[in-house]
Amino acid sequence: MKKYKLKNLDCASCAAKVEEGVSKLEVVKFVSVNFATASMTIDTDDLEKVKSKIKEIEPEVEIEDNNDKKTIVSSSELAENKWTIIKAISGILLLAAGLIFEEVLHDTPFHIAEYAVFVTGYLIVGWNVLASAVKNIIRGQVFNEQFLMSVATLGAFAIHEMPEAVAVMLFYVVGELFQDIAVDRSRSSIKSLLEIKPDYANLKDGGDIIKVSPEDVNLGDEIIVRAGEKVPLDGLVIEGNSFVDTSALTGESVPRKINPNDEVLAGMINQSGLITVKVSRLFEDSSISKILEMVENATSKKAETEKFITTFAKYYTPVVVFGALLIAVVPPFLISSATFSEWIYRALVVLVISCPCALVISIPLGYFGGIGGASRRGILVKGSNFLDALTQVKTVVFDKTGTLTRGEFKVTEIVTSNGFAKEEISEYAAYAEYNSNHPIAKSIIEFYKKEINNSRIGKVEEISGHGVKVYIDNKEIFVGNDKLLHKENIAHDKCEIEGTVVHVVVDRKYAGYIVISDSLKEDSIEAIGRLNKKSIKTVMLTGDSKYAAGIFARKLGIKEYYAELLPENKVEHIEKMLNKNSKVAFVGDGINDAPVLARADVGIAMGALGSDAAIETADVVLMTDSPSKVAVAMDVARKTRNIVWQNIIFALGVKAAFIVLGIFGIATMWEAVFGDMGVALIAVFNAMRVMRN
Repeated sequence: MKKYKLKNLDCASCAAKVEEGVSKLEVVKFVSVNFATASMTIDTDDLEKVKSKIKEIEPEVEIEDNNDKKTIVSSSELAENKWTIIKAISGILLLAAGLIFEEVLHDTPFHIAEYAVFVTGYLIVGWNVLASAVKNIIRGQVFNEQFLMSVATLGAFAIHEMPEAVAVMLFYVVGELFQDIAVDRSRSSIKSLLEIKPDYANLKDGGDIIKVSPEDVNLGDEIIVRAGEKVPLDGLVIEGNSFVDTSALTGESVPRKINPNDEVLAGMINQSGLITVKVSRLFEDSSISKILEMVENATSKKAETEKFITTFAKYYTPVVVFGALLIAVVPPFLISSATFSEWIYRALVVLVISCPCALVISIPLGYFGGIGGASRRGILVKGSNFLDALTQVKTVVFDKTGTLTRGEFKVTEIVTSNGFAKEEISEYAAYAEYNSNHPIAKSIIEFYKKEINNSRIGKVEEISGHGVKVYIDNKEIFVGNDKLLHKENIAHDKCEIEGTVVHVVVDRKYAGYIVISDSLKEDSIEAIGRLNKKSIKTVMLTGDSKYAAGIFARKLGIKEYYAELLPENKVEHIEKMLNKNSKVAFVGDGINDAPVLARADVGIAMGALGSDAAIETADVVLMTDSPSKVAVAMDVARKTRNIVWQNIIFALGVKAAFIVLGIFGIATMWEAVFGDMGVALIAVFNAMRVMRN
């Protein structure tokens, strides 16, 4: 599988045609063409055959190796724009000269000078359009905008409306130029998001520092990051202190302080001191590599609206052509006063105004702009279909630990029973949890502080959803929740205790409990409040006790919550909500909640920076620990959908109005071309507004 740039890929329908045509080749196992990034991902053993097929479908489109280091705008592209501008100026001068000739020689309608000027001007500005139309017809691709323009302008010549024929082609070419510039600017905005990719790494090689590509650095290598440089790979700081700018990854502007033993990620910018980093992930496995791939591939998953517009344009153009043919031919036979020249002219006006380019370009750009705008705010959306899905979400379900709370557990109290000492309870609990990676277990081990002698630990048995049974110095130890005590019939005083509680049992005798406290994130209450204001139902699912869950739910303002759940129980609750025919989003930490993230209509991974499980499983990845970004993601999605529908309604509305005016002879071809290209440009610029989210 390899990715290539596609030069001169200027329209979404062209991208669709290229993808469809190339996918039919036997030598192609997989192909995906992305219009928004002008790129193609393909799995093939015969690239030359692919190039030949693309040249057959879209002669102007060229394949470029994605690894070829080129600027965004090459000199050939600049030269091409200059040539288009020269053609446009020449066309304007010749059109003006032709109008003067027509005025002076109005008594001799077929004067050779008049024809010479108009035909020359027409061919200068319209030759590429005519040539493309002929090539497309030869390949069997008749119904496209080049065909519409060619038929309309040649028809205008046939009925001696030469100035309008030249003007139509001139304004079409100028409009296409402005449209291409708008599309390129939109693409450049997206590309600027992808410039977080580091260009080089300063590799320590003995006593020397060598500048190498990040792809050439191995696990365990040490690299130097100077002030002002990007961190090129994920790793652990082993020397130096600094502040790093994480805004490119998280959208957060506040620098983060880093010290030895802190993790840094590729794409962060070192702001002050010199740091030495030990590489913990190869570049292809790094967070930045996965993020870049996700952003670039986001538009391959199209929204239903986008798919509809592509299909609509496919059938819309031939319907318009045959409709225009009927307009030209039928009225002269049915209306005695009607003339063929008059109705042919009206049909040509309809052809000009009917180009679907405003829709097929602006709709994909609108969605890609939404994805780009969200990325700038630290929200990565894996496809425009998920943007659409976010606008329909009626219920947001939150995991508690690490999502709404910090997940930073600390032992705050030890309560003893039956003559046991606090030190004994702490020791037994630390030994029992020694092999666990759970945050609660880590907090107990951290509180114990002493070194653990692994030889004292015997058989360990995990009791799912309850706790653990372990033999320490041949003593049977149970460590777990209140359900474990009831399951083993252990007598104890209290069941409901504020906070997260770990009970300890020694040789079936209750020893006491450890209270472990977590705290809400700073913006958790704001996050729930913002969703409640949008009339979106909020639910909390947690494996914590009912008592502790109830305390947090009341603080947050969540009315519905379910506690003491195993991962499979969370999936069951999500499925019940899905059966109520309402779109459900689940927000979790992306690791232990992977099954629920996958089952929900929209899976949103919280605090997932550097988490492979989150990036793989979730549909939306929030690059910070801020639950308030859920509401932000929904706002971006709604704004994107609103702009997309504004473009659809505006484009179809204006075109319908001009078609009616054209049929009744009110709109001229001059007005039609202004309407067509004007609508396209307005729609494209409107789509670009989404980038400013």
